[in-house]
Amino acid sequence: MRALMKKYIGDRKFYNNLLKIAVPIMIQNGITNFVNMLDNLMVGQVGTEQMSGVAIVNQLMFIYFLCIFGGVSGVGIFTAQYCGNKDDEGIRYTFRYKLIMGAILTALCVTVFLIWGKDLVQLYLNGESDGGDPKATLSYALGYMHIELFSLPAILISIVISSTLRECKETITPMRAGIVAVFVNLILNYLLIYGKAGLPQLGVNGAAIATVIARFVEMSIMIVWVLRHKDKHTYFNNVLKSFYIPRYLVKRFFVKGLPLLVNESIWSIGIAMLSQAYSIRGLNVIAATNIANTINNVFNIVFIAMGDAVAIIIGQLLGAGKMEEAKDQDNKIIAFSIFNSIVIGSIMFVTSGLYPKLYNTNAQAQALAASFIMVQAVIMPKDAFLHTAYFTLRSGGKTIITFLFDSVFMMVVSVPIAYVLSRYTSLDVIWIFFIVHMADLIKCLIGLILLKKGVWINNIISEET
Repeated sequence: MRALMKKYIGDRKFYNNLLKIAVPIMIQNGITNFVNMLDNLMVGQVGTEQMSGVAIVNQLMFIYFLCIFGGVSGVGIFTAQYCGNKDDEGIRYTFRYKLIMGAILTALCVTVFLIWGKDLVQLYLNGESDGGDPKATLSYALGYMHIELFSLPAILISIVISSTLRECKETITPMRAGIVAVFVNLILNYLLIYGKAGLPQLGVNGAAIATVIARFVEMSIMIVWVLRHKDKHTYFNNVLKSFYIPRYLVKRFFVKGLPLLVNESIWSIGIAMLSQAYSIRGLNVIAATNIANTINNVFNIVFIAMGDAVAIIIGQLLGAGKMEEAKDQDNKIIAFSIFNSIVIGSIMFVTSGLYPKLYNTNAQAQALAASFIMVQAVIMPKDAFLHTAYFTLRSGGKTIITFLFDSVFMMVVSVPIAYVLSRYTSLDVIWIFFIVHMADLIKCLIGLILLKKGVWINNIISEET
């Protein structure tokens, strides 16, 4: 027992260091998700079709977010290890690569949404029509989407700057910028959705305009902060004086990063396909999953932050060549994440029936939402383990393994299960949702084996020649 406690429980210094990194991320994510919940509530008060339309677009935009995340995450492995090795020039190269890669992905995303946006939304409206008017939902969704596209450049720049800062252990600034942005979004939502303070009542379009403005506010804060703190964060000096990146590094960044980019892209598409499979059972399911996912995001901030902490702490230890310390701290972070998810999941389960009542939707959608929340609470420890395991494998540059571990499993196991059960059985959608997540236990076993074998313990910057 003492040996187990030593392996999985850290001392005060360990938790101080962990929480110093994780708490600002938790605060930012917590406030962001809480305000997003209020945002969601405001749209939900307008009507079920409006809320469903926004939910569908947000699901599609989620693909963009994860594509950008995947694009910067691959090279972000190098950033964390360069930081651990105190290599400013290396960090500059990764920053430039992120910006170029992100610009290409953003242009592709805008093109796809402008040409095929209507077709993508209609994929979610081909099931049962109970719970609202599909034509009205489509109209609201397209109006919201076309305005939201203006926010993508600001999102890109904010992600590139904030990811670089976090990988270099500066988590406070992204937190502050994010907090300001979400409160700007909240205030403008109230004013523009309902037409307060002499402003026009724009409904769903008002919510989209508020989001665009808030994203540009966040970007502006990040840029101004970087310009004022280049003396301390010297890796930003002359970072955009040119876009030069050594050819051999472009190749290394691309080879290591491509699996993560492909992984996040395919995984996000898989999530969209799962949502589409559930939506076969009607618009009430779209409304219910939107409510449940919004509430779940508020509760899962701890294990999400633990994943970021793994990427930062373990990445820098590996970059500094401290392999045994990296292995020891990784065990403790994963254990801490799982323990917290058990406690938080229990609270979420007990209170699951309260949150759907806040929404102006029908009783069936509210009941479905409560059931989805209960399932999400039960599976939270599983998600906490998988999240930290994924970031552990990624921190050592094992991007091919993370690709197989994450998106391949999603497309080979999870999506086919949801597709078959939703279309060829009369099984209740809640049970389909539960079965899909229980299949992840196979992935948990695979992840545990990979972690124990230590395949992730790797200094990738030492391989450079």
